[in-house]
Amino acid sequence: MAYRSSDKTRQKKDAKRTAMMQAAVQVFAEKGYYAATVRDIVQAAEVAIGTFYFYFPDKETLFVHLYEETADFLLQTIDQAVRSRTEVAQQISRGIQAYVNIAIYEPAVVQLLLVGGVGAVPSLEAKRSTFRERLVRLWQRPLDQAIDQGTIPDQNSRRVAEAFAGAFDEVVLQLLALPEPEQAAVSAVQELTLFSLRAIAFRGNPP
Repeated sequence: MAYRSSDKTRQKKDAKRTAMMQAAVQVFAEKGYYAATVRDIVQAAEVAIGTFYFYFPDKETLFVHLYEETADFLLQTIDQAVRSRTEVAQQISRGIQAYVNIAIYEPAVVQLLLVGGVGAVPSLEAKRSTFRERLVRLWQRPLDQAIDQGTIPDQNSRRVAEAFAGAFDEVVLQLLALPEPEQAAVSAVQELTLFSLRAIAFRGNPP
């Protein structure tokens, strides 16, 4: 019986922490890092302010932790999409689709990673560099495989992957600035895929 009680208590604590993390993503996306307050977060999460300080000593610690978890979520989602295919055109297309889907259905995630906290949280810079490096390597892997297979000509896959990461981010941000981004999502994926395949001189048929 004691074990069950402990387990239930732990589940309640996890639920409160999850609620705070989800609320914080929205609050930071809507108000920005500077304007957002701890009170805004606990009100959105419907928890007591003491609950916040049970988990986090301050807003910056929460933001950095949230950034890490959000970055992992985005990278894992794109990586799974890329790994679901073996041919470079499909890998790129699926990866872009996964990224755009997150932007459309979880826009606060993209806002947090690409805009939130830029220049505002010094302790975040190392985390941001790590995230960007992992993202570039994610796009570089299918390019290296395609070069080895002879599907695309030999090229500097690192530089191409860096260009992909920057270009995809820019298009996604512009997409989110539209009144109804979901209506332009399909064409955005198609155009980004064709752009990418032309850039790497892909020798096969587009997906």
